[in-house]
Order: sequence, then structure tokens, then C-alpha cells
Amino acid sequence: MSVRLPDPARMEGRTVVVTGASSGIGRAAARELALLGADVAVVGRNRERTEAVAAETGGRAFLVDYDRLESVRELAAALLEAYPAIHVLANNAGGTAARDTTPDGHDLTFQRNHLGGFLLTGLLLDRLKATAKAAPTGSVRIVQTSSAAARSGRVRLDDLENRTGPWLGGFRAYGTGKLENILFTRELARRLQGTGVSAYAFHPGFVATSFGGEGVVMSAVKRLAIPPEAGAAPLVGLAAADPLPVPSGNFFDRLTAPGRTPGQADDAALARGLWEASARIVGVG
Repeated sequence: MSVRLPDPARMEGRTVVVTGASSGIGRAAARELALLGADVAVVGRNRERTEAVAAETGGRAFLVDYDRLESVRELAAALLEAYPAIHVLANNAGGTAARDTTPDGHDLTFQRNHLGGFLLTGLLLDRLKATAKAAPTGSVRIVQTSSAAARSGRVRLDDLENRTGPWLGGFRAYGTGKLENILFTRELARRLQGTGVSAYAFHPGFVATSFGGEGVVMSAVKRLAIPPEAGAAPLVGLAAADPLPVPSGNFFDRLTAPGRTPGQADDAALARGLWEASARIVGVG
């Protein structure tokens, strides 16, 4: 039976970290969370846009380049210095990318969609757990922006870097990254049992943002898309609704759970394997 996400509650006294917050649903979510009273850490890649959103929301701007894992480590250090408590981490950064290799030697799409968020979460996890000890039950959460595109992905532990198979403009690798977001969420939920920290993933819907470029076909398709504010609604609800109506580890399709996922999303051994491989790669976890 489907369960609908409740309306957001007030968030005074809570700190929310939103990555990918300089545009799109991240920007819309940061604005709405600030209106609900949250102290928002606005994380983005572009300095001008990130600082503009921070000014709009009364939050603080933090810059990061997910193409460099050292930049993610620097972000985590800055967040830990700035906030003695972190109530919500919203891993929202990601997207399609050219078939390229990062300075760290990893597939660009894999690093942007999974490795960066995995590393940031691992570096902030102790702070989230400590926050949960003093916070209201169930209010400390990790939220992953995934996608229905996960249904087109396939995770292979022997090819996490997307070295084989057709590229298909990056959308195959993107779908795999979004499936990795769900697997990561479910393994997080398993590992965080009893800590007071919960984890959820969601599909925002097809949103009218800069994602996917501005070609003729994509521009035509985007006319059917929902605005960023609507796409941000699941992120805001998962950060702010109190309580959430489903257990940790659930995937929301927009505002309802459980959302439809591919068979691999239910493979607990694959989720553990992805975690262990990712931890070896980034040295955290």
C-alpha cells in the first residue's frame, strides 16, 4: 500500500546541509527549508550562484567540486567546523557528464553521482549520530536525490567505473548512479539501525532545470517538465516532515512510498558490496 509524505513541519533550531543547492531543486529546497526556520548550509560549485542562494536564505555558502575528492574532504571539514550539530544531510548533487576521468582517476559520472556523496556522508556521519542523541526521535536524516532513471541502470561491482558497455550519451551511467544512490540509502539504513539516524531516497519527478543540456530535443521535452519548486517538494518533506510514515531505507516516487525500483535495488548483498568497494576507493566507511 502506498503512503503519502506528510506536510513539512517547522524546523527552527535544526541545521540542514543541501548539496547541489546553487540551482534547480537544490536551490528551491534551500529556500523552502529556510522559510520553515532551518539553518541551511548552501553547498554548490559555482561561487556566484551559491553565495546568491545563501544570501536569499540567510544561510552560509560552501563551495565544492565533486570532480575532486579532496574538495569534498575540505567541504566536510568546513561543515564540521561551522556546525556543532547537523540534523539533515541532503545529498542532491549529481547529473550526467561526458565520458571522462576525474583528477582522482575515476569515471566522472560515477564520482559526481555516487562517490562524492558517499565520501561526504562518511565524513559527516559521526556528527549526525551525535546530533541524533540530543534531537527529537527520527528527526536526523540523510536524504538522497535519486531518480526513476535508476530503473535503466545496472550496477556491476566489477565495473563501477563504467568502462564497458554502450555510453548512450551518459544516460546509462547516470541511471546506474541513481541506482547506486538507492543501494547506498538501503545499506545506510541497515548500518544506522539504533543510532537515531535514518536514510531515504527519492525521485523528484521530471524537473525543468539545466539538467541534460539545451538541445532541440531536450528543450522540447522540458516543456512537459514540472518546475523546480515541485521537484523540491519530496526533498523538503523528507527533511522536515515529522514523523515520516515509512521505515528508514524507503524510496519515494515524488511524494509516495514505496516507489517502484529495479530488482537490483533489493539486493542486500549488492548494497553491501557497493559500500565496501566505495569505502576502499575513498578511504572512508
